[in-house]
Amino acid sequence: MKALDLFAGCGGLSLGFQNAGVEVVAAFDNWKESCDVYAANFAHPIFQTDLSDIKDVGRFKEWNPDMIIGGPPCQDFSSAGKRDETLGRANLTLSYAKLISKVRPEWFLMENVERIRRSQILPETLSIFKESGYGLSLTVLDACYCGVPQTRKRFILAGHLYSEDGFLDEYFVKNQSTFPMTVHGYMGEKLDFEFYYRHPRSYARRGIFSIYEPSPTIRGVNRPVPKNYKRHEGDLCDPSEVRPLTTLERSYIQTFPEGFKWFGTKTCVEQMIGNAVPVKLGQYIAECFLQYIGDNDRVARRVVMKQLELFPANLYRQNTEFCK
Repeated sequence: MKALDLFAGCGGLSLGFQNAGVEVVAAFDNWKESCDVYAANFAHPIFQTDLSDIKDVGRFKEWNPDMIIGGPPCQDFSSAGKRDETLGRANLTLSYAKLISKVRPEWFLMENVERIRRSQILPETLSIFKESGYGLSLTVLDACYCGVPQTRKRFILAGHLYSEDGFLDEYFVKNQSTFPMTVHGYMGEKLDFEFYYRHPRSYARRGIFSIYEPSPTIRGVNRPVPKNYKRHEGDLCDPSEVRPLTTLERSYIQTFPEGFKWFGTKTCVEQMIGNAVPVKLGQYIAECFLQYIGDNDRVARRVVMKQLELFPANLYRQNTEFCK
């Protein structure tokens, strides 16, 4: 299966799908710094492209993708953002849907924050996909039940041109872990501390966490303990005894491998890491797709037919009986 990754960022979703066995053939993003990091970590190309207004869909069709994956920017929906859909970035979700409707890969995946379910953009997005003939399967996954040591709820929308709605629902559910993945459970004895600081969105929330629980959501900023920080009733130790996670530690909690190459300003790298789809979450989703395909003979037959369509006409006729 060949895939294109749109709004690829630094490559968390690409790496997860690759690890599951999907061939990512090209990626696209508009942030130069993240494109540079992506290019340093993958063998296939990434193209710096403004995906807000794609008129030439031929550059995507030429890759003949079976699947398009991507996470359009979510800041206009996110609880960490301004939650204002008029700022323009929400329209990138519509751009993503329109591009898929024109390229028409057999499969697609869209990842976004959980709050998109309450947006005005989502119904319009779903309508575009339905009018294009896609069966849809949508859910909210908490990454800590998908192999990621982090509480991170994400909206997942999967589409298949020939399936009924809900085709992937049972796979999203049945493959989840019974227990959440903790930081210690994932990183083992690599850490020499038990507690760490994650700056809260408001001081009504705690800021100190244990490695024996999932990390809170890794965001695009990483701040030190403020001098005026007062111990919250939920904090498990004194603020003077802890530090924030390092940039690399944050990348590990996003399940990037140790050998992943990071460079650029600290601000940019922190934002790349916070914006990324956790690698293990991407792998979990890809494995749901692949298990569904493997479990459905009719899907497998359709894949064979697609391949035979690429054969010369005489070979196609010779193999028609094989496809029945």
